[in-house]
Amino acid sequence: MPQRGLLAKVHLDGWLLLGLGLLLATSLLVVYSASGGNLAVVERHAMRIGFALVLMVLVAQVPPRQLMLMAPWLFAAGLLMLVAVLLFGTIGKGARRWLDFGLFRFQPSELMKLALPMFLAWLYAWSPLPPSWPRLLAGLAAIAVTAGLIVVEPDLGTSLLIAASGLFVLFFAGLSWRFILAALAAVIAALPVVWHFMYDYQKQRVLTFLNPESDPLGAGYHIIQSKIAIGSGGVWGKGFMHNTQAHLEFLPESTTDFIFSVFSEEFGLWGVGLLLLGYLFVVGRGLVIAWQAPDNFGRLLGASLAMTLFIYAFVNIGMVSGLLPVVGLPLPLISYGGSAMVTLLIGFGMLMSIHTHKGLMRPDGG
Repeated sequence: MPQRGLLAKVHLDGWLLLGLGLLLATSLLVVYSASGGNLAVVERHAMRIGFALVLMVLVAQVPPRQLMLMAPWLFAAGLLMLVAVLLFGTIGKGARRWLDFGLFRFQPSELMKLALPMFLAWLYAWSPLPPSWPRLLAGLAAIAVTAGLIVVEPDLGTSLLIAASGLFVLFFAGLSWRFILAALAAVIAALPVVWHFMYDYQKQRVLTFLNPESDPLGAGYHIIQSKIAIGSGGVWGKGFMHNTQAHLEFLPESTTDFIFSVFSEEFGLWGVGLLLLGYLFVVGRGLVIAWQAPDNFGRLLGASLAMTLFIYAFVNIGMVSGLLPVVGLPLPLISYGGSAMVTLLIGFGMLMSIHTHKGLMRPDGG
Protein backbone atom coordinates (compact mmCIF):
# COMPACT_ATOMS: atom_id res chain seq x y z
CA MET A 1 0.00 0.00 0.00
CA PRO A 2 1.53 3.40 -0.98
CA GLN A 3 2.35 5.91 1.71
CA ARG A 4 0.14 8.97 2.14
CA GLY A 5 0.81 12.49 3.29
CA LEU A 6 3.32 15.22 2.61
CA LEU A 7 6.42 13.08 3.15
CA ALA A 8 5.18 10.51 0.64
CA LYS A 9 4.55 13.23 -1.94
CA VAL A 10 8.18 14.33 -1.74
CA HIS A 11 9.39 10.71 -1.57
CA LEU A 12 10.75 10.82 1.98
CA ASP A 13 10.45 8.09 4.59
CA GLY A 14 9.36 9.45 7.96
CA TRP A 15 11.07 6.83 10.14
CA LEU A 16 14.37 7.14 8.32
CA LEU A 17 14.14 10.93 8.42
CA LEU A 18 13.50 10.81 12.18
CA GLY A 19 16.57 8.65 12.83
CA LEU A 20 18.79 10.77 10.63
CA GLY A 21 17.48 13.97 12.23
CA LEU A 22 18.32 12.76 15.74
CA LEU A 23 21.85 11.78 14.71
CA LEU A 24 22.46 15.07 12.90
CA ALA A 25 21.15 17.11 15.85
CA THR A 26 23.53 15.15 18.08
CA SER A 27 26.31 15.95 15.63
CA LEU A 28 25.77 19.71 15.98
CA LEU A 29 25.85 19.50 19.78
CA VAL A 30 28.99 17.36 19.94
CA VAL A 31 30.85 19.44 17.32
CA TYR A 32 30.00 22.56 19.35
CA SER A 33 31.46 20.99 22.48
CA ALA A 34 34.48 19.39 20.79
CA SER A 35 35.39 22.70 19.16
CA GLY A 36 35.31 24.49 22.50
CA GLY A 37 32.09 26.35 21.73
CA ASN A 38 33.33 27.71 18.40
CA LEU A 39 30.15 28.94 16.71
CA ALA A 40 31.93 29.49 13.39
CA VAL A 41 32.82 25.80 13.22
CA VAL A 42 29.24 24.81 14.08
CA GLU A 43 27.82 27.19 11.47
CA ARG A 44 30.03 25.72 8.75
CA HIS A 45 29.05 22.23 9.86
CA ALA A 46 25.34 23.17 9.82
CA MET A 47 25.69 24.59 6.30
CA ARG A 48 27.27 21.35 5.10
CA ILE A 49 24.54 19.31 6.73
CA GLY A 50 21.93 21.53 5.08
CA PHE A 51 23.56 21.13 1.68
CA ALA A 52 23.75 17.35 2.13
CA LEU A 53 20.07 17.22 3.16
CA VAL A 54 19.07 19.15 0.04
CA LEU A 55 20.96 16.65 -2.09
CA MET A 56 19.29 13.79 -0.21
CA VAL A 57 15.83 15.19 -0.98
CA LEU A 58 16.72 15.73 -4.64
CA VAL A 59 18.08 12.18 -5.02
CA ALA A 60 14.95 10.80 -3.35
CA GLN A 61 12.92 12.17 -6.27
CA VAL A 62 14.82 10.01 -8.78
CA PRO A 63 12.94 6.74 -9.42
CA PRO A 64 14.89 3.52 -8.78
CA ARG A 65 14.67 2.64 -12.47
CA GLN A 66 16.62 5.80 -13.33
CA LEU A 67 19.19 5.03 -10.64
CA MET A 68 19.66 1.58 -12.17
CA LEU A 69 20.13 2.97 -15.67
CA MET A 70 22.69 5.47 -14.34
CA ALA A 71 24.67 2.85 -12.39
CA PRO A 72 27.06 1.48 -15.07
CA TRP A 73 27.82 4.96 -16.43
CA LEU A 74 28.44 6.37 -12.96
CA PHE A 75 30.75 3.46 -12.17
CA ALA A 76 32.69 3.90 -15.43
CA ALA A 77 33.05 7.65 -14.79
CA GLY A 78 34.31 6.92 -11.28
CA LEU A 79 36.94 4.49 -12.56
CA LEU A 80 38.15 7.03 -15.13
CA MET A 81 38.48 9.68 -12.42
CA LEU A 82 40.41 7.29 -10.18
CA VAL A 83 42.83 6.70 -13.05
CA ALA A 84 43.03 10.47 -13.58
CA VAL A 85 43.90 10.91 -9.90
CA LEU A 86 46.89 8.59 -10.33
CA LEU A 87 48.06 10.45 -13.44
CA PHE A 88 47.64 14.10 -12.45
CA GLY A 89 45.80 14.28 -9.14
CA THR A 90 46.49 16.85 -6.44
CA ILE A 91 48.76 15.77 -3.59
CA GLY A 92 47.76 16.58 -0.02
CA LYS A 93 49.14 15.18 3.26
CA GLY A 94 51.40 12.82 1.34
CA ALA A 95 48.62 11.24 -0.71
CA ARG A 96 47.31 11.80 -4.24
CA ARG A 97 43.54 11.61 -3.77
CA TRP A 98 41.97 14.70 -5.35
CA LEU A 99 41.21 16.16 -8.75
CA ASP A 100 41.57 19.95 -8.90
CA PHE A 101 38.89 21.58 -11.07
CA GLY A 102 39.93 25.13 -10.23
CA LEU A 103 36.90 26.25 -8.25
CA PHE A 104 36.87 23.09 -6.16
CA ARG A 105 38.66 19.83 -5.48
CA PHE A 106 36.90 16.49 -5.83
CA GLN A 107 37.80 13.12 -4.30
CA PRO A 108 36.65 10.36 -6.70
CA SER A 109 36.81 7.71 -3.97
CA GLU A 110 33.78 9.40 -2.37
CA LEU A 111 31.84 8.84 -5.60
CA MET A 112 32.81 5.16 -5.63
CA LYS A 113 31.24 4.65 -2.19
CA LEU A 114 27.94 4.91 -4.06
CA ALA A 115 28.89 3.95 -7.61
CA LEU A 116 30.33 0.51 -6.77
CA PRO A 117 27.28 -0.88 -4.89
CA MET A 118 25.00 0.69 -7.52
CA PHE A 119 26.93 -1.04 -10.30
CA LEU A 120 26.92 -4.42 -8.57
CA ALA A 121 23.20 -4.16 -7.80
CA TRP A 122 22.64 -3.34 -11.49
CA LEU A 123 24.81 -6.30 -12.52
CA TYR A 124 22.74 -8.75 -10.48
CA ALA A 125 19.34 -7.19 -11.19
CA TRP A 126 19.04 -8.86 -14.60
CA SER A 127 19.20 -12.51 -13.61
CA PRO A 128 17.98 -14.88 -10.89
CA LEU A 129 19.84 -15.00 -7.60
CA PRO A 130 22.24 -16.32 -6.43
CA PRO A 131 24.37 -15.07 -9.35
CA SER A 132 26.13 -17.39 -11.74
CA TRP A 133 29.90 -17.86 -11.50
CA PRO A 134 30.65 -15.50 -14.45
CA ARG A 135 28.61 -12.70 -12.85
CA LEU A 136 30.11 -13.41 -9.46
CA LEU A 137 33.65 -13.19 -10.85
CA ALA A 138 32.72 -10.00 -12.72
CA GLY A 139 31.54 -8.47 -9.44
CA LEU A 140 34.69 -9.52 -7.62
CA ALA A 141 36.78 -8.03 -10.43
CA ALA A 142 34.91 -4.70 -10.13
CA ILE A 143 35.56 -4.65 -6.38
CA ALA A 144 39.24 -5.55 -6.81
CA VAL A 145 39.89 -2.92 -9.50
CA THR A 146 38.14 -0.17 -7.53
CA ALA A 147 39.87 -1.01 -4.26
CA GLY A 148 43.23 -1.40 -5.99
CA LEU A 149 43.06 2.05 -7.59
CA ILE A 150 42.30 3.61 -4.21
CA VAL A 151 44.98 1.62 -2.34
CA VAL A 152 47.75 3.06 -4.50
CA GLU A 153 46.72 6.68 -3.79
CA PRO A 154 47.46 5.54 -0.95
CA ASP A 155 44.21 5.26 1.03
CA LEU A 156 44.00 1.79 2.53
CA GLY A 157 41.16 2.57 4.94
CA THR A 158 38.80 3.95 2.29
CA SER A 159 39.64 1.14 -0.12
CA LEU A 160 38.73 -1.50 2.48
CA LEU A 161 35.45 0.21 3.31
CA ILE A 162 34.46 0.62 -0.33
CA ALA A 163 35.33 -3.03 -0.92
CA ALA A 164 33.09 -3.90 2.04
CA SER A 165 30.16 -2.02 0.46
CA GLY A 166 30.62 -4.12 -2.68
CA LEU A 167 30.97 -7.36 -0.73
CA PHE A 168 27.70 -6.61 1.05
CA VAL A 169 25.96 -6.67 -2.34
CA LEU A 170 27.50 -10.07 -3.08
CA PHE A 171 26.48 -11.35 0.35
CA PHE A 172 22.85 -10.28 -0.01
CA ALA A 173 22.82 -11.63 -3.56
CA GLY A 174 23.12 -15.09 -2.03
CA LEU A 175 26.84 -15.77 -1.86
CA SER A 176 27.36 -19.19 -0.31
CA TRP A 177 29.01 -19.50 3.11
CA ARG A 178 31.44 -22.00 1.62
CA PHE A 179 32.74 -19.32 -0.73
CA ILE A 180 32.87 -16.74 2.08
CA LEU A 181 34.91 -19.03 4.34
CA ALA A 182 37.25 -19.90 1.47
CA ALA A 183 37.74 -16.19 0.74
CA LEU A 184 38.51 -15.47 4.40
CA ALA A 185 41.08 -18.25 4.42
CA ALA A 186 42.66 -16.79 1.27
CA VAL A 187 42.81 -13.33 2.85
CA ILE A 188 44.48 -14.69 5.98
CA ALA A 189 47.00 -16.58 3.87
CA ALA A 190 47.77 -13.41 1.88
CA LEU A 191 48.44 -11.24 4.96
CA PRO A 192 52.26 -11.69 4.81
CA VAL A 193 52.23 -10.50 1.20
CA VAL A 194 50.00 -7.55 2.08
CA TRP A 195 52.34 -6.62 4.94
CA HIS A 196 55.30 -6.61 2.55
CA PHE A 197 53.65 -4.04 0.25
CA MET A 198 52.24 -1.80 2.98
CA TYR A 199 53.70 1.67 3.50
CA ASP A 200 55.77 2.29 6.61
CA TYR A 201 53.10 4.50 8.20
CA GLN A 202 50.50 1.78 7.64
CA LYS A 203 52.73 -0.82 9.30
CA GLN A 204 53.24 1.59 12.18
CA ARG A 205 49.48 1.90 12.65
CA VAL A 206 49.14 -1.87 12.92
CA LEU A 207 52.03 -2.12 15.40
CA THR A 208 50.58 0.75 17.43
CA PHE A 209 47.21 -1.00 17.48
CA LEU A 210 48.82 -4.16 18.83
CA ASN A 211 50.76 -2.31 21.53
CA PRO A 212 50.11 1.46 21.81
CA GLU A 213 52.04 1.64 25.11
CA SER A 214 55.26 0.77 23.25
CA ASP A 215 55.45 4.41 22.10
CA PRO A 216 53.19 6.40 24.45
CA LEU A 217 54.53 9.82 23.40
CA GLY A 218 54.74 8.99 19.69
CA ALA A 219 52.66 6.71 17.51
CA GLY A 220 50.61 5.39 20.43
CA TYR A 221 49.77 8.81 21.88
CA HIS A 222 46.47 9.34 20.06
CA ILE A 223 44.98 5.98 20.97
CA ILE A 224 46.09 6.24 24.61
CA GLN A 225 44.50 9.69 24.99
CA SER A 226 41.35 8.48 23.26
CA LYS A 227 41.00 5.52 25.62
CA ILE A 228 41.56 7.82 28.61
CA ALA A 229 38.74 10.07 27.38
CA ILE A 230 36.35 7.15 26.85
CA GLY A 231 37.14 5.59 30.23
CA SER A 232 36.94 8.83 32.18
CA GLY A 233 33.32 9.29 31.11
CA GLY A 234 32.26 6.37 33.29
CA VAL A 235 28.61 5.38 33.29
CA TRP A 236 26.96 8.81 33.37
CA GLY A 237 29.61 11.03 31.79
CA LYS A 238 31.03 14.37 32.89
CA GLY A 239 28.27 16.42 31.26
CA PHE A 240 27.90 18.54 28.15
CA MET A 241 30.90 20.84 27.52
CA HIS A 242 32.79 19.25 30.42
CA ASN A 243 35.26 17.14 28.49
CA THR A 244 38.90 17.70 29.39
CA GLN A 245 40.87 15.64 26.88
CA ALA A 246 39.71 17.76 23.93
CA HIS A 247 39.57 21.15 25.65
CA LEU A 248 43.09 20.69 27.05
CA GLU A 249 44.23 19.57 23.57
CA PHE A 250 45.32 16.10 24.63
CA LEU A 251 42.95 14.55 22.09
CA PRO A 252 43.79 15.08 18.38
CA GLU A 253 41.16 15.57 15.65
CA SER A 254 38.51 15.99 18.34
CA THR A 255 35.83 17.20 15.90
CA THR A 256 36.49 14.57 13.23
CA ASP A 257 38.10 11.14 13.67
CA PHE A 258 38.07 11.13 17.49
CA ILE A 259 34.73 12.83 18.13
CA PHE A 260 33.37 9.59 19.62
CA SER A 261 35.91 9.95 22.44
CA VAL A 262 34.57 13.43 23.21
CA PHE A 263 31.00 12.13 23.19
CA SER A 264 31.90 9.23 25.48
CA GLU A 265 33.66 11.46 27.98
CA GLU A 266 30.71 13.85 28.21
CA PHE A 267 27.77 11.41 28.12
CA GLY A 268 29.29 8.20 29.44
CA LEU A 269 28.09 4.66 28.87
CA TRP A 270 24.40 5.59 28.80
CA GLY A 271 24.97 8.18 26.10
CA VAL A 272 27.04 5.76 24.03
CA GLY A 273 24.23 3.22 24.36
CA LEU A 274 21.68 5.72 23.04
CA LEU A 275 23.98 6.68 20.18
CA LEU A 276 24.41 3.04 19.19
CA LEU A 277 20.65 2.57 19.35
CA GLY A 278 20.30 5.52 16.99
CA TYR A 279 22.65 3.90 14.50
CA LEU A 280 20.89 0.54 14.84
CA PHE A 281 17.52 2.22 14.27
CA VAL A 282 18.68 3.84 11.02
CA VAL A 283 20.45 0.69 9.81
CA GLY A 284 17.44 -1.45 10.75
CA ARG A 285 15.05 0.85 8.93
CA GLY A 286 17.30 0.73 5.87
CA LEU A 287 17.29 -3.08 5.93
CA VAL A 288 13.49 -3.13 6.24
CA ILE A 289 13.26 -0.86 3.19
CA ALA A 290 15.60 -3.16 1.29
CA TRP A 291 13.59 -6.24 2.36
CA GLN A 292 10.34 -4.65 1.11
CA ALA A 293 11.79 -3.55 -2.25
CA PRO A 294 9.97 -5.23 -5.15
CA ASP A 295 13.04 -5.97 -7.25
CA ASN A 296 16.63 -7.22 -7.00
CA PHE A 297 18.20 -3.82 -7.67
CA GLY A 298 16.36 -2.12 -4.81
CA ARG A 299 16.96 -4.98 -2.40
CA LEU A 300 20.68 -5.27 -3.08
CA LEU A 301 21.43 -1.56 -3.25
CA GLY A 302 19.30 -0.74 -0.20
CA ALA A 303 20.86 -3.45 1.95
CA SER A 304 24.38 -2.41 0.96
CA LEU A 305 23.72 1.28 1.72
CA ALA A 306 22.28 0.43 5.15
CA MET A 307 25.15 -1.88 6.07
CA THR A 308 27.68 0.69 4.86
CA LEU A 309 26.57 3.02 7.68
CA PHE A 310 26.97 0.14 10.12
CA ILE A 311 30.49 -0.76 9.01
CA TYR A 312 31.61 2.91 9.03
CA ALA A 313 30.37 3.38 12.60
CA PHE A 314 31.79 0.02 13.68
CA VAL A 315 35.26 0.81 12.30
CA ASN A 316 35.44 4.34 13.75
CA ILE A 317 34.28 3.28 17.21
CA GLY A 318 36.61 0.28 17.15
CA MET A 319 39.46 2.51 16.02
CA VAL A 320 39.15 5.15 18.75
CA SER A 321 38.55 2.45 21.38
CA GLY A 322 41.80 0.69 20.50
CA LEU A 323 40.01 -2.40 19.15
CA LEU A 324 40.99 -1.73 15.51
CA PRO A 325 43.96 -0.01 13.83
CA VAL A 326 43.63 3.72 13.14
CA VAL A 327 42.49 4.26 9.54
CA GLY A 328 41.52 7.93 9.59
CA LEU A 329 37.76 7.40 9.25
CA PRO A 330 35.23 9.90 10.70
CA LEU A 331 32.22 8.85 12.76
CA PRO A 332 29.36 8.80 10.22
CA LEU A 333 26.72 11.54 10.53
CA ILE A 334 28.40 12.87 13.68
CA SER A 335 31.93 14.05 12.78
CA TYR A 336 32.64 17.50 11.38
CA GLY A 337 33.16 17.38 7.64
CA GLY A 338 31.51 17.68 4.26
CA SER A 339 32.37 14.96 1.76
CA ALA A 340 31.50 11.96 3.95
CA MET A 341 28.27 13.63 5.12
CA VAL A 342 27.21 14.35 1.53
CA THR A 343 27.96 10.80 0.39
CA LEU A 344 26.04 9.19 3.24
CA LEU A 345 22.95 11.37 2.88
CA ILE A 346 22.85 10.89 -0.88
CA GLY A 347 22.86 7.16 -0.15
CA PHE A 348 19.91 7.60 2.22
CA GLY A 349 18.17 9.60 -0.50
CA MET A 350 18.48 6.50 -2.68
CA LEU A 351 17.01 4.39 0.12
CA MET A 352 14.04 6.74 0.38
CA SER A 353 13.56 6.59 -3.37
CA ILE A 354 13.53 2.79 -3.26
CA HIS A 355 10.88 2.86 -0.53
CA THR A 356 8.56 5.59 -1.78
CA HIS A 357 8.47 4.88 -5.51
CA LYS A 358 6.45 2.03 -6.90
CA GLY A 359 9.62 0.19 -7.93
CA LEU A 360 11.40 -0.16 -11.22
CA MET A 361 10.11 -2.29 -14.07
CA ARG A 362 11.61 -5.75 -13.95
CA PRO A 363 14.06 -6.74 -16.71
CA ASP A 364 11.55 -9.27 -17.99
CA GLY A 365 8.94 -6.55 -18.33
CA GLY A 366 6.93 -7.73 -15.30
